Amino acid sequence: MNIKGFKVNFLGDSITEGSGVSDIPNCRYDNRIAKMCELAAVNNYGVSGSRLAHQSVPSICPKYDLCFCGRAYQMDPTADMVVVYGGVNDFLHGDAPFGEIGDTVPTTFCGGVYFLMNILREKYEQKPIIFMTPARCWLRREVDDLYPSTHANKRVVGKTLNEYVNVIIDTAKQFDINVLNLYTDLGIDPHDPEQFEQFTADGLHFNDQGHAVLAQKLKDFIEAL
Repeated sequence: MNIKGFKVNFLGDSITEGSGVSDIPNCRYDNRIAKMCELAAVNNYGVSGSRLAHQSVPSICPKYDLCFCGRAYQMDPTADMVVVYGGVNDFLHGDAPFGEIGDTVPTTFCGGVYFLMNILREKYEQKPIIFMTPARCWLRREVDDLYPSTHANKRVVGKTLNEYVNVIIDTAKQFDINVLNLYTDLGIDPHDPEQFEQFTADGLHFNDQGHAVLAQKLKDFIEAL
């Protein structure tokens, strides 16, 4: 797919907002994509700490509770494409239960994914929508994507990050939404000390080099559609 001249909405969390990036205009992945693909414009809707599903107990930082589902209504309706990158904060510290496939309201993670995809498909109809799954994360033994998060916000035992990833992949099939699986396909694993230092700021957020890898991976994915 050639997206030259497109206007693209990017909905995400701290990675999309640019945490860990030293030069946001030139190095953040959406701005890299804008130059690489000669886009007309990018609209960045990244909010640090935000989750797909609703939070039942207010967070210390109110902006964390600006969930993707609510913010989707506020995005530019004239965009030619939408890219969504989130889910890791639901895994890390969201208090919504994991739920199960078939949930349709964002009181669970599964329901939040369904609700968001349904909103976007109705709002943007046949325009291309891409979801990027969470990538691998390892915050120096505080958080390991191979195990459920033990954050104090969790009301019930969560799941491994890959289980959150699989919900995004499985639900997208219902809406004809394309999914770039960064968990398996990005090629960055912060469990590897060399990759941790080379591509990440802290094992979760990417540095400038990490955003370069992410942008190239997304560009290749789009061109293959």
